Formats: sequence, structure tokens, C-alpha cells
Amino acid sequence: MLAATLGAALAFGAPAALAGTAPVSPSGAPAPVAKAPGGTKAAAPSSQSATWVAGTRAYLVITAPGDSSAVRSAIAANGGTVFSNYDAIGVIVAHSASSTFATTMRGVSGVQKVGATRTSDVPADAYNPALPANPAQSSTPAGEPVRADMSQIKADQAWAVTTGSASVKVGILDTGVDDQHQDLAPNFNAADSVSCAYGKADARTGAWRDVDTHGTHVAGTIAAAKNGKGVVGVAPGVKISAVRVAEPGNSFFFAENTICGFVWAGDHGFKVTNNSYYTDPWQFNCPDNIDQAAIIEGVKRAQEYAESKGSLQIAAAGNEDYDLAHKTTDTASPNDSTPVTRTITNACLDIPTELPGVVTVAANGSGTTKASFSNFGSGVIDVAAPGSDVYSTLPGGKYGTKSGTSMATPHVVGVAALIASANPGITPAQIRDKLATQANDIACPSDGRCTGTAANNSFFGEGQVDALKAVGSTPPAGKYFENLGDVAIGDNTTVESPITVSGVSGNAPATLKVGVDIKHTYIGDLKVDLVAPDGTVYTVHNRAGGGTDNIAQTYTVNASSEVANGTWKLRVNDNAGGDTGKIDAWNLTF
Repeated sequence: MLAATLGAALAFGAPAALAGTAPVSPSGAPAPVAKAPGGTKAAAPSSQSATWVAGTRAYLVITAPGDSSAVRSAIAANGGTVFSNYDAIGVIVAHSASSTFATTMRGVSGVQKVGATRTSDVPADAYNPALPANPAQSSTPAGEPVRADMSQIKADQAWAVTTGSASVKVGILDTGVDDQHQDLAPNFNAADSVSCAYGKADARTGAWRDVDTHGTHVAGTIAAAKNGKGVVGVAPGVKISAVRVAEPGNSFFFAENTICGFVWAGDHGFKVTNNSYYTDPWQFNCPDNIDQAAIIEGVKRAQEYAESKGSLQIAAAGNEDYDLAHKTTDTASPNDSTPVTRTITNACLDIPTELPGVVTVAANGSGTTKASFSNFGSGVIDVAAPGSDVYSTLPGGKYGTKSGTSMATPHVVGVAALIASANPGITPAQIRDKLATQANDIACPSDGRCTGTAANNSFFGEGQVDALKAVGSTPPAGKYFENLGDVAIGDNTTVESPITVSGVSGNAPATLKVGVDIKHTYIGDLKVDLVAPDGTVYTVHNRAGGGTDNIAQTYTVNASSEVANGTWKLRVNDNAGGDTGKIDAWNLTF
């Protein structure tokens, strides 16, 4: 959702509405070029349709759900054609080259709203879509190190509980997905994949493939396979389907495309969908604009339909460092023709991000900071996740780094998929609630724009998602306390990280749970102690593990002789040179 300059999100500078920044390929190599089978460069999409004429525009015609035959007949009688229709939600996608079409149709009995979805012509490709390239694949070398973003949300620990169920379907509404990528192919569900470009489902084999790199990158963060090579997604056991919403050549996500995607998600049993974009061409759709009012209504009905079928939509907040709770201007719209600066209010919505029921995701930078680009807003942001320099899959068997709320959103989608895996039958509303309650609080930084409490504020909402908590392993029953602050561990040094416990009556239990997350090479250097408020020391790790990297473990300590309330400390002593690290996080469960 970048919007403004790149509206789209590629590297702060492209025309569409993606919510991520441009990829940085490994070792600084140029981003991969899509290639057709055999390695030749893919041809630009074209159409030989005899039905297309210059000046053809797309419209949403909104009517009552049910039989729309009378309205469809009126469309044909008034200079239009029905391109697609969704009777279950009362939305028809109509095309017309007539300048009076919308005005005339607004006067037809049974028509509630009519709105143009773009300020540019419908491409000729809409009538005879070219299939995206099927890129030649590079081999993926062995080796699958756990990435910092996965450790940050404890996905690597959650995998000990569940890697996700193959019965959970996740829809990636984006630029498409390279289903041949070695890290994505094991979890790819072609049977439920489709292109919704132009607003009509195209289920031809390969129509879902990536016309950019964005969707493939998102897919890897959600569910790259745990197969010993490349990267691992948050939920590497679930199934992913591509719903290509972006049009080729420009990666625009027009309203009819999003509507098609949401209806497809509902009809095909997607438990959760990833939406890292805003609906082009308007960064914000205002209900006092007759065209944009129809866009709001059409996309809203499609999202409500998907949710009624059991599908939760999760969307990116956007990358303009903009306060979505205090809207004043829009300088990026319409991005399919000539943007103009206009005055707006909070009634104007970033969709699908600000629609009711959609989980809105902000991006963290390093650790639990706010990413500099991330949008924010009190009552708008639901949760946050890592979104800076995220390493994931790219088309053609490649990998690279992207930043944006586009990259934060799939982390949350992956956690939602793990929740659904661990709780069969869970509803979208229940997943929403669980995402909120399991998130780790992040207090406002010293930035006057951040308002609210540590429990819920305008920068991070309910906080950063926690995959381990979300799947029910941590915390077990009992009061839970955590310190997420990083503490560097130097060579031959001793460091401590405190947790202040309050509100627990009596003594600590005989089964006090001590969760430890230490990032350090060669853990045989380390002695790790729990220090009680009275100074009593309980050793939980004493230079074991040799050359193994990192400690991610929950220890049980008999602390029944200790008063629970007070300041507990995790003390780490590095006893050798040559290897360093940090206390990444630790917790106590009473």
C-alpha cells in the first residue's frame, strides 16, 4: 500500500498500490527478470479482441443481492456490457464507452449505486488476457537458517507446537505467486488459485502467476516450506493459493479485481487472506464522491461475504508514515491518470484496510520500533509485525529483501493460519480476538504522534504478534510476565535483564516456567541463571551445547521458597572469547 509515490509500494516509487518497497536481491544483484519457459524474455500482454474499443471504462453497478437479470438487461439497453456479475452480493461489473452510461444507469429501477472504478480505459488485455510468464527456476542451495523476523515473533518456537495444518487454506491476493519456486511448490494449492485481474475469475493454469515479484515474496513469508533449503514461512504446513488481483504491466488493484478476489476466497474456503495493497486508483475512497461510494459499497459487500463464509481478511496499513485517524489530504489519487491534491476527512477510507472486520497491520522496524514508513492511527491499527528488510522468496527460485507494511502483513497472516490450525472450527471473529490478546504490548516511543497505552496505541495497536502464544503453548495457566528488550552479551561479560512481578499472591510455584530466548553463537560459552528477588540463584543452563547456536527453551524451576512479587533477573555469563550475542527476550509464568 504505498500509495503516494509508488503508490504501490515498490521502493517508494511506482504507480500501483502495493504496500511494500522494492526488492533488494542477494549480494546486490539486480532483481530477477521474468522469463518464459525455456528462458526467453516474456512478451508484453496483448489482446486481439475485436470487442474492445478505445474509451471503454469499468463500472460497479450495485443492486439488491439475488436475481440481477433485469438490471443486467438495462445495462445492455443503455450502451453497456456485463463483464462479470456477483448476484450473491448484488454487484455487477459493467463496461461501457458511453459518457452517459453511469448517469443513465443511476436512474434505472433497482439500481442502488453506480460508480466508475478507474479514470483510465480498461485495457484490451481484459478481453483476451495473456498468461503471465512461467520463469525458469534457479536451484535452491541447501541450508535453511532461521531468520531474525521469525525469531522475533517466536515462529521458530511455535513450530514445536504446530507448523500448520494442510487443511488450512490461505489466499494471497496480490500480484500472483510463482508456484514453481522450490520453496513454495510443496505448499501450493493450484486447484483454488485464480487470476481476478479485470474483475473476472480466470482459472486457466498459470493465470495466477506473478506479474511482479511482490506476491511471491509475501507467499514465502507466510508458508515457504520447511524443507531444509532457502527460508521457512511462519506457517510452513498450511496450503497457499494465489489470487492474482493485480493487472499486468502496472500492478493496479482495481475495485472489481478485489471484489472478485474476496468472493473467490469465500467460495473456496480460504481461512485467511493476505491483502498487501490498497484498492486503486484512489488511495482513499470518499463516500461523498458518487463513484467512490460505489467502490466502498462493492468491496465492503465482498469482504462481508467472504467473512460470512469463514474467511478473515488481513491487510497492510500502508507506507506513507500517515495518520489514518486524522486524514487531511490525499496527494496520490487517482494513480491511474493524473494525481491531484484534495482535502479529505476520516470518512474517506483506505480500502480494504479500513473496512469493518479487516485486521490492519503496521510494520515494526528493528525489534519493536515503528518502521519509519509505516502508517499509524488510533483505532485503526490492530497489530504490528516485522516489516523491514524481510528476506523471502522471489520468482524464478530466487530470494531477496523487501520492506513495507506489505511484508509485515504476511507475518500476521501466518500467525492467523497457525491459530486456525491449532483451533479447528475457529471463526474469523475469534481469530481476530486471539491475534489481539496474544500480541505483546509495545509502549509508545518518544514520539508525540503516538497516543494510547502500552496495551493499545496508535503506532502498534495491540502490539507485536507472538506465534508461540497464539498456538497456545505460552503462556500456560498462570500470570505471565515478559521482557522483550535486547541486552547485548559481550565476550567474557556478565549481563542481566529484569522482570518486575506484581499482583501475584504468596510464593512462586514449584513449577515456575522460565522462557529463555538468547541469540548467541557457541552456547557452550554461556552460563544462564534465574536470580530471585532476594538474590537466590537458580542455574538453568551451564555451558552445555558446545558449538550449537542460540538458546530457545522453557525451563521449569522449583522456586516455591521465593516470594513471587519483586524483581527477577535473567543473568547471563559469557565465559570465553570469540562469540557474542544478546538476550532477545525472556518470560516468567507463575
